[in-house]
Amino acid sequence: MGVVDVVLRRLAAGLGAVVLAAEALVLALVHFVLGRTTQSQSMSIAGMDPDVMVMATYAMGAGTAAFLLLCAALLAAAAVRDRGPGRFARVVLVCAAVTHGVLGALAVGLVGWGAFAVLMLTLCLLVYVLTQYAARGRGGADGLPGEGVRPTSR
Repeated sequence: MGVVDVVLRRLAAGLGAVVLAAEALVLALVHFVLGRTTQSQSMSIAGMDPDVMVMATYAMGAGTAAFLLLCAALLAAAAVRDRGPGRFARVVLVCAAVTHGVLGALAVGLVGWGAFAVLMLTLCLLVYVLTQYAARGRGGADGLPGEGVRPTSR
């Protein structure tokens, strides 16, 4: 493991944190605009109360932004400490990666190739960080196989 590996790993984690934070802000703004539009037009779908739809839109935007900001904070912590994410953080980041993969597949047909490229960039950063930190400290790139393992019985 060289200095270049450490720099690339930390750079990818930091860049992933910045991209996820920007994505959280954009999605919160989009949901805010959708909520305001629904409110001003008094839109209703299948007889639902427009106020419920407005609040649901705001809640979905806030929830999505909070999830992405959590992922950004986990990646930033990994970049600063240069340590792999823990079990909970790994599960959250894998969920984010799967979500970006599914949304990327949908974005090609619904939005276009630009949105697909942004989602795939984010997916690549997440997967790269997860795989690079997984190899480190688990008998992979950092140490010899079996290093740090103690026998349980003699």
